[in-house]
Amino acid sequence: MELRVTESTEDELSIEIAGEDHTFMNVLKGALLEHEDVSAATYDVNPEQSGGQTEPILTVKTDGTVDPLNALEEAAVDVREKTISFRDAFEAAV
Repeated sequence: MELRVTESTEDELSIEIAGEDHTFMNVLKGALLEHEDVSAATYDVNPEQSGGQTEPILTVKTDGTVDPLNALEEAAVDVREKTISFRDAFEAAV
């Protein structure tokens, strides 16, 4: 997975996440929105309406109490923990 920051301020971050699609982007966006210090999280994967963009771009806006990069890191950890928990429950059920 390749990441490229396209825009960064103290309360907003836009990051290109190469090689991903709606499946991963929706999960990551959902995890971000579960954090009370994240005021908005969205992504765009439509190159025809985005000036030739070919990879999804995730945008995270915080309320200013947390750095958006830190919020993204916390959300990624949450996704990992939920994935491990699901895998463990699935294996226990089989």
